[in-house]
Amino acid sequence: MESETPRVSFITIVDFSEDARWLFLTESVSDLLGFEPRELIGRPALELVHPDEFSQVKQMHYDTIREDKAAALAYLRLKHKDPFKGYILCAVSRTVVHSVLVGSVSFATPGGKALQNISTAQEVEVVTPSAKNFELRRWGDPSPMMSSPSIPDLAPCPSTDMDTSDASSSRSRGKKSTIISFNPLPPRSPRSALILDRFSIHCTVLFCSNDILLSTTKVLGRSFFDFVTTRTEHSVRSWIDVIKSWGVNDRGQPSDGGFGFGKFVLLPAGRDSRGENEQDTPLPRRRTGDARINCRMPSSPRYALHSSPGTSSRSRPPSSMSSSTSDQEISVDAIFSGHSDGILLVLRPTSKV
Repeated sequence: MESETPRVSFITIVDFSEDARWLFLTESVSDLLGFEPRELIGRPALELVHPDEFSQVKQMHYDTIREDKAAALAYLRLKHKDPFKGYILCAVSRTVVHSVLVGSVSFATPGGKALQNISTAQEVEVVTPSAKNFELRRWGDPSPMMSSPSIPDLAPCPSTDMDTSDASSSRSRGKKSTIISFNPLPPRSPRSALILDRFSIHCTVLFCSNDILLSTTKVLGRSFFDFVTTRTEHSVRSWIDVIKSWGVNDRGQPSDGGFGFGKFVLLPAGRDSRGENEQDTPLPRRRTGDARINCRMPSSPRYALHSSPGTSSRSRPPSSMSSSTSDQEISVDAIFSGHSDGILLVLRPTSKV
């Protein structure tokens, strides 16, 4: 069964509701879980979680939002549409982006790719008990080993406030109560998410989650580098090239490849980064239909902010930041990650580069 499962990853967006409803999925979801995007849009993502893991994943969803997490990774089981395939062990990444959670879902398999994903994530949580081989402890983490029973008379080390808080934090992580209803959430983080065409040397913008940093009506269909200053463009191009090389699975197919972190300067007004007469030359694709983006959203007003590109709701910036900085430069922190359907880029404003 494992050898037959496609080693792909799809990009996804879910809302802040207790059910974590799907708002957006790229089409590789059909390769991994058997569902077409249209079958899942508007439905709770948690209904695909294994029953034994439901409470822990629901708590994790709430904690991710409450703690404003980014580049967090979890290993858990999701239901395949084909009942004979049961539940698939998946690596699920998530980052808070303003009013939604943006991330990816990929097939979890041990080896070098898993090491790369785990080593570059800011947090790793293994939910499925049988997936403990994916658990990684950084050297700065508290030791999981018990005190040696052969030396019983050692005096205890004096405790500090930091030790106490770490211990209580560890206990709270180890034993989590089931969330019945969500408490009030913190203020929304000023972040934006973009999906770039990984098969183009110009990294055409295929999707933009909001207008906080860049106007969606201005960036869609244009080279991402049109909105990067000339003095930081070379660095950004080199980072994206690295992310593209990471995001290839053991079969040579486009897939996930961990997280990359960088800092550069955005140019919201845009420029012509490739010349008016130069055409966008696509790179060779490794499989038919890659970089397919499905951005259909429910027509309910509840999802108006996240409707498909080109709608009037996207043309109105939800924050004064967009209008006040449209003719300026904005320094941003960035998280890059490669996936089967594109490059996911999460941005937030920061101090000057």
